[in-house]
Amino acid sequence: MLAYKVLGQVKDLPRLLEQLPVNQVYLSGRAWDTATLRHVADSCEELGVEFTIDANFLGLRVAQAELREVEGRPVLSFSATPRNAEALVIKRLMDIVLSLAALAVSGPVMAAVALAIKIEDPSGPVFFGQKRSGLYGRGFKMWKFRSMVTNAEALKSKLADTNEMDGPVFKMTHDPRITRIGSFIRKTSLDEFPQFWNVLVGEMSLVGPRPPIPSEVAQYERWQMRRLSMKPGITCIWQVSGRNDIDFKTWMKLDLQYIDSWSLFLDLKLLLKTPYAVISGTGK
Repeated sequence: MLAYKVLGQVKDLPRLLEQLPVNQVYLSGRAWDTATLRHVADSCEELGVEFTIDANFLGLRVAQAELREVEGRPVLSFSATPRNAEALVIKRLMDIVLSLAALAVSGPVMAAVALAIKIEDPSGPVFFGQKRSGLYGRGFKMWKFRSMVTNAEALKSKLADTNEMDGPVFKMTHDPRITRIGSFIRKTSLDEFPQFWNVLVGEMSLVGPRPPIPSEVAQYERWQMRRLSMKPGITCIWQVSGRNDIDFKTWMKLDLQYIDSWSLFLDLKLLLKTPYAVISGTGK
């Protein structure tokens, strides 16, 4: 254990700075008050001594401190989400380029899916748009190929007792609302292809927590709300985990794990794993 020589108290700092060859003062811990902080800062500024403070003086568990500038004034910003501006720009560029490529390449396949949906149900729509909660809860319409009967939302309340998922999410293995073509495009994830448009316009990302329905968000526990602090995506950790029996809280924890450990490399790894998860039938 290192031993430190006690030179005095905080009130002695101005005298110590005058008498000793000090080039930096470091303030750590969380026991000081505003008056103490002001005293130390003023004492250092007067003599041109560098003053350093522990950025995590609040003792936050996840949020990281970053020095930024707002209207010409330096500010200390705390964020529990990724703040690497350059990497986030690259992530957005990846979303644009890859979603454009996916829409172009899958055009014939999507046309065939649309035709099959119309043949099975000529009077129903091809696409299903549903309001979802995006970044920080901002609402947007997420698009899918319609895989259920047209009155599926109205029938959902009648199937509440058959929900196989704990928490606010509804999941049913043999959902009677799913059409014949709907069953196929769900198994192959073709129903998700229109979401490349959501990615292209910036409402979603290729990788990120799945966008929830607002009624589900209304039932979230407080800690689960943080999954809305990053743009929702088409695929994420749970979708490629290969687990079909995951409970709701574990799903939420996996989404937070993605946010806390986010990097471009993680996105690339999840994107590469997604096709296998879809082909093998383990993707969600």
